[in-house]
Amino acid sequence: MASEVSTALRFILNDEDVVLTHLRATETLLDFLRLNKGLRGSKEGCAEGDCGACTVLVGRLRGDRLVYETINACIAFVGSLHGTHVVTVEHLSPVNGPLHPVQQAMVDYHGSQCGFCTPGIVMSLYGLWMEEPQPGTAAIERALQGNLCRCTGYAPILCAARAISSYSQVEADPLVAERQAMRAQLRALNGPTVDIGEGKDRLIVPANVDDLAEIYAANPEATLVSGATDVGLWVTKFMRDIGPMIHIGHLEELHRIEEGQGALTLGAGVTYTEATGAIARHFPQLSELWDRIGGAQVRNAGTIGANVANGSPIGDTPPPLIVLGAHVVLRKGLERREVRLRDFFVAYGKQDRQPGEFVEKIIVPYLPVGERLACYKITKRRDEDISALCGAFRIFVNDDGDVGMVRIAFGGMAATPKRAKAVEAALLGRPWNSATVDAAMGAFGEDYQPISDMRASAQYRLLTAQNLLRRFYLESIGEGERLARAVA
Repeated sequence: MASEVSTALRFILNDEDVVLTHLRATETLLDFLRLNKGLRGSKEGCAEGDCGACTVLVGRLRGDRLVYETINACIAFVGSLHGTHVVTVEHLSPVNGPLHPVQQAMVDYHGSQCGFCTPGIVMSLYGLWMEEPQPGTAAIERALQGNLCRCTGYAPILCAARAISSYSQVEADPLVAERQAMRAQLRALNGPTVDIGEGKDRLIVPANVDDLAEIYAANPEATLVSGATDVGLWVTKFMRDIGPMIHIGHLEELHRIEEGQGALTLGAGVTYTEATGAIARHFPQLSELWDRIGGAQVRNAGTIGANVANGSPIGDTPPPLIVLGAHVVLRKGLERREVRLRDFFVAYGKQDRQPGEFVEKIIVPYLPVGERLACYKITKRRDEDISALCGAFRIFVNDDGDVGMVRIAFGGMAATPKRAKAVEAALLGRPWNSATVDAAMGAFGEDYQPISDMRASAQYRLLTAQNLLRRFYLESIGEGERLARAVA
């Protein structure tokens, strides 16, 4: 165990210092706000991080910067908030005082009707406004992906978002003007490992990755929690008792991004939002997929390492990472080992990971010159939806027009993310043309026997996987882009 241990969890809630020495491990931030603090502006709609009615801002130190991001309070555990600044809608304007510019714009442009979703929408727009005082339509729509409203439609909300800076300059906003003072306050909260509670209600917040490795090796039965975008639902939807918990989302060492000569290395704690720039620079083919991973709140909290580590068969990142030849670095105590991602997934709910061992980083080789990469996510709705299936394709066509290398992987088609080896064999060494693609489609049945569930039928999944191969082929020869422009 770490040499220094604190028995208090500390964070700042609006302008209040919060010190907790006793806490249920599974207590969510939303319950804490509404039931303990009487802050009921944040609402519970879905309790799964989907509707955005519970949206709050959380300020975290990232090196020398203090970054405020939206998260879903309904699935965020209070134990993950040590050393942060939590901002709720009540903090935006004083009691009986003038409305905040974001709120006033929503009023003036008639962006609110029943009002249930409005506080969450206000917080999402507030977070956007601080980063982009003059946002374009695409940025506004991305910021609101995780906020569902069925009353007014989004047109007046978009108008309000564009007008916020006409009410005030962002530099005058307290969260911007007082960043330096708040940084100092949060630095003072960071210190030794936090360890409070007992048994199932034990909460541990390691001070650094070395402490994490030591603690997890000694407590392999504990649940590692990073962004809780999946684990949170284990509690709110399945009522699982998942304590004790070790919270790791704050560890700076796990947030490192290294853009090396031959590969992109992502710490396991890198969020989807943090990785966006590096992904766009090195794998622009994945940018569309990246923007469709949850809403902004999910991307701000969810991590690539956890998406890989929990081994979900419908995780969005494993298919493209598998075809790119990614490796995971696993750590237990002081020992590390490297495993190819395609070998990491053993069976449903089982990965090649020993008790007390955790994913420390992911190494993703760059795509060689001359190779083509694509990834397609199929869902019932375009934004913020779980994949029915997700397919990744990588191919090299030699000078003779034959397939010299091919990698295909799917999520949602089997008990784990899985390579389509029979399809690959049907393509390898053959001319990259329509006849070869047609012949290879039959091999999907050898690779996959998908199931039917609420997201899609087995027949739909198999047919769609075949059609995605056809789409990939058409796009590779330019026909797909031409057809898309014609439809548009």
